[in-house]
Amino acid sequence: MLSKHKYFLYPLLLLLFLSCKEKIQDEKNFVIYQVDPKKQDIKLYWKNSQNEILKSINNLKNDAESENKKLIFAMNGGMFEPDNSPKGLYIENFKTLKPIDTLQGSGNFYLQPNGIFYMTKNHQPKITETKKYKHNSDIQYATQSGPMLLIDGKMNPIFQKDSKNLNIRNGVGILENGEIIFAMSKKEVNFYTLAQLFQEMGCKNALYLDGYVSRAYLPEKNWVQTDGDFGVIIGVTEPQ
Repeated sequence: MLSKHKYFLYPLLLLLFLSCKEKIQDEKNFVIYQVDPKKQDIKLYWKNSQNEILKSINNLKNDAESENKKLIFAMNGGMFEPDNSPKGLYIENFKTLKPIDTLQGSGNFYLQPNGIFYMTKNHQPKITETKKYKHNSDIQYATQSGPMLLIDGKMNPIFQKDSKNLNIRNGVGILENGEIIFAMSKKEVNFYTLAQLFQEMGCKNALYLDGYVSRAYLPEKNWVQTDGDFGVIIGVTEPQ
């Protein structure tokens, strides 16, 4: 005869098994990197010191190494124009290099609500709807994209669970403790699946960055993509 303790223990073991299985499944289908902006050096990049557009993760890696820094994570940071200039707002080191785009148009960028991911000089990350964005001198980095994946914890209502609009996709979300989640799918997914990932990880707001052109560099998880032809690149470095 089983004791009461065993009856109580089995559901807990089952729950633990399912939780571990779900997490492994996430890592199987997505490249996921969690950043603490108060402890790690995270920046947005577009051009190098010679005013040349970086374009690829490999060029960013070489640029970082020339400054005795090691690139530990990188991902494309939003959509871009044919000349590799950022699509919409782009702020780097407190300088607005591209103005905010509040127009209407076709394509993913203009799916509503459009949004902005930014970081302040105090290392506070934020994601906000473009229409609610208010510029101030404390904003050190910013990139605009669309659509928003999560808005105040709720999934963007335009997404459909069974949508056949599949693609490689990447995005960014922010946890309540102020840490940042970057994720890129390893296989083609729809917007709903990507938004659901950020929601299950505890993000309140999340923003779609880009689609099939997406690349990620995360050697610690054996995911190394150094090519690309981007505008903005998000990078995390540490001293060599």
